Amino acid sequence: MHAVSEIVVADAAKAYGDVAVLGGVSLEVPSGGTVGLVGRSGCGKSTLLRLIAGLEAPDRGRISVAGAEDEAGRLASCALMPQADLLMPWRDALGNASVPLENAGVGRREARARAAELFAELGLAGFEAARSWELSGGMRQRVAFARTLLAEKPVLLLDEPFGALDALSREQLNLELQAIWGENRKTVLLITHSIQEAVFLSDRVVVMSPRPGRVGAVVAIDLPRPRTFAMLEAPEFGRHAREIRDVFEAWGVLKSGDKLATRTTPGRGSTT
Repeated sequence: MHAVSEIVVADAAKAYGDVAVLGGVSLEVPSGGTVGLVGRSGCGKSTLLRLIAGLEAPDRGRISVAGAEDEAGRLASCALMPQADLLMPWRDALGNASVPLENAGVGRREARARAAELFAELGLAGFEAARSWELSGGMRQRVAFARTLLAEKPVLLLDEPFGALDALSREQLNLELQAIWGENRKTVLLITHSIQEAVFLSDRVVVMSPRPGRVGAVVAIDLPRPRTFAMLEAPEFGRHAREIRDVFEAWGVLKSGDKLATRTTPGRGSTT
């Protein structure tokens, strides 16, 4: 049996003025699946997430999430974590993370209690009362990640969620995201500039072409779950990373002498 597709994008195109950002993207993300999206900056990855989330409409093509094609219907199923943390300076860290629960009608005290439980898991214990300007960039990103999870939507759209974290924190949250996926089987579409992170977290990796972005290749990742960092030394892991890198080299986006973190843990080394 084939898994039902939670996200369906068919020939989606988007331009801003004379700049064509997406040139006709088609992809599917099965219910409960994790798909990584990699590509050079400017190829339309973030635009694609906004289209899927219903924040913008495509100029051409069709997009559906959980069967809904209208913008409001797509947004109802999606929790989007953009690159910017968008924390509100007048709220403390716990108050920022609990916003989606409060918006859903959960009482403020209960919302903060539920957020506090997640803070402990994400390494934020002790910073519940901190204001945004008192947090490091990485900690702000962790608060934004907590807020995304607390939206309790079936689809997570993550735009470089761990990009501002130090290597060790990034590795820990890679494991945390994998654990969340294992427990709740949420559907995840993840943008990352790390080939290793994409391979480590994903069932499939979609490689986007340079702008206007299109799907240039889809690489199936056949590593068992749960993933462990010991797998990074396995020949199968290196083969998947090499396959993705080969696509970029074929386009001339990367040269064979360029340095990429193809043999290190997620979050360490250069990006694509």
